[in-house]
Amino acid sequence: MSDDFQQRLQSAIQRGERRGERHEQAARQSQLTEEDFKRLHTKYRLSLSDSIERAVDGIAQHFPGFRKETLYGEVGWGAACWRDDFQIEAGKRSNCYSRLEMTIRPPSSYQVLELRGKGTVANKEHFNRTHFIPLQEVDEEDFCRLIDAWAIDYAEFYASKR
Repeated sequence: MSDDFQQRLQSAIQRGERRGERHEQAARQSQLTEEDFKRLHTKYRLSLSDSIERAVDGIAQHFPGFRKETLYGEVGWGAACWRDDFQIEAGKRSNCYSRLEMTIRPPSSYQVLELRGKGTVANKEHFNRTHFIPLQEVDEEDFCRLIDAWAIDYAEFYASKR
């Protein structure tokens, strides 16, 4: 091997290492800080919890007897509606509990936005779903469509069981 080849090889290796370091630095700078993630999560949580409240409120308005509640804290931020029906069949008393709950979960170390939904109709779980996306990739409209779809799914199932 010639000395010229060795020098060019060494130069190429050094250029490659410098290029790799520059890419790593650029990636580190483009990553959001922890404070940025919290701020972004709060922004999405506020707008999506409004969408959740509208969807849950729509269910409660279409089916009289549902009571609404706002959810916040450790379980997340969102809303729920529920009803506890009293029935007498063949002289026996029974209760039928129905509930729809949707929340945006609190921030986590995974830096994702997580939507959680639970639907119970007449004491039977209809669905228990979770949808999450990395905070940097969130599309609010997709989440709003998902909230609407879950509420509509619940309403359809509830209407079929009343």
